[in-house]
Formats: sequence, C-alpha cells, structure tokens
Amino acid sequence: MEWGERYELGVARMDETHREFVDFCNELVAAAPEDFLPRFDAFIAHTAAHFAQEDRWMEAINFPVCHREEHARVLNAIREVRERVEKGDLFLGKRLLEELPPWFDNHVDTMDAALAFYIKKTNLSLD
Repeated sequence: MEWGERYELGVARMDETHREFVDFCNELVAAAPEDFLPRFDAFIAHTAAHFAQEDRWMEAINFPVCHREEHARVLNAIREVRERVEKGDLFLGKRLLEELPPWFDNHVDTMDAALAFYIKKTNLSLD
C-alpha cells in the first residue's frame, strides 16, 4: 500500500492513524517469516486501538452502528487469521495482506469519509 492524498480525510488524528495502518501493512508484507508473527501481533494491537478510537468518536456523535459492526467483523477475522498463522499457516497471513488494501480503500472512501464529515460538522473534540 502506498500512502497518498486519497486517504487524507481532513481530520488530523484520523489521518495519522490511517497512515500508521498503511505503514503496519507494508511492514508485514516485507517481514521475514520468522518476524511475521510478532509484527502481526503489533499490527493487531494497532488495529484494535485504531478501531476503538473511531468507535469512541462514533458513540460521541451517535454515528450509525454499521461502521462499528464492520470494525468488529474485520478485527475478528484478523484475529482468526492470527491463530492460523501461529499454527504455521503463514500463507493465510500473507493472503490477508492481499485483501486488506482493497478493503481499506473502500472503508476509507465510504465509512471513514462519512465519519470524518460528521466529526468536522459536529466539531467533535478528539481524544
């Protein structure tokens, strides 16, 4: 994945977290097999914090729950893949990394763009 203006939504904290997400994905793609699981764990921790941060914002502005539900589904899938990687299925971990960029593109373009709009509209103070 390559960070670019297409991911910038005009909410500095959100943009920063999204840049970190892209960086984590890229680090995982480049990780040696023996480094994959520890880096994957760091990615999962970052993603859980990223989603929790956005979920708090959504609760504060009463944003539609479907966005939070998508976060939960994606995080659950990532954690399931982690269990398989721990058992030696590195292929599935690498396959996930092929699927994340198109998901992220769509998620930023739709759900996160709408959230950013409402954050700006409501002047929400971000944590």
